[in-house]
Amino acid sequence: MRDLEGWTIAFDLDGTLVETAPDLIGTLNRMLAARDIPRMPVEAAQHLVGHGALALLRHGFQEAGAAWDEAQAPALLEEFLADYLANIAVHSRPYDGVVETLERLAARGAILCVATNKRTDLSVALIEALGLGRHFAVVCGPDRVSARKPDGAHIREAVTMAGGDPRRAIMVGDGAPDVQAAKRAGAPCVVVTFGYTPIPAAELGGDVLIDHFDALEAAVDRLVAGRI
Repeated sequence: MRDLEGWTIAFDLDGTLVETAPDLIGTLNRMLAARDIPRMPVEAAQHLVGHGALALLRHGFQEAGAAWDEAQAPALLEEFLADYLANIAVHSRPYDGVVETLERLAARGAILCVATNKRTDLSVALIEALGLGRHFAVVCGPDRVSARKPDGAHIREAVTMAGGDPRRAIMVGDGAPDVQAAKRAGAPCVVVTFGYTPIPAAELGGDVLIDHFDALEAAVDRLVAGRI
């Protein structure tokens, strides 16, 4: 296999590295239940994940039939974040093959980082709770960059903070913001098919589709070979 030294692989978090929907929707449902609003099944609400906590909360309330008052958004967001942080890794788990794949990529010289629309402190709390922190040079939420995904600046700045070169970067994600940000950053994008996108993964416009993390190394090798 080709040495990957000099290449940086940036990962989305929710729906890509970690199955987080049960805990995120769990927090949403506790807030709905406290207001006597019926809970949402995880399967029906997981498409809300990946765009940030406020978007999940706003659209979750609206889809559940609850009134949404934008003036109350800061207080509702604070309530959501406090509950989520207290329950951040109750059911959330890395997808099968994630740990082994990260170890193999790092052993081949790749720099690994996280570029997520989840706030950095929440992302770090989740990653550390799951024992994944040692794999990543940096965890970069939207509060650490000049513009969040789908802006390409998110990927470029995350890769730079990790010590990498944005011209030799690959994005791995599960949704439209990941693919769009990668295109705008000039980076190829691997799309996982098991994430939370409401748009079929095959229609997102990524460069390679994978159904399992075991296939990521081969996908990276193909993309690197095409860039050298």
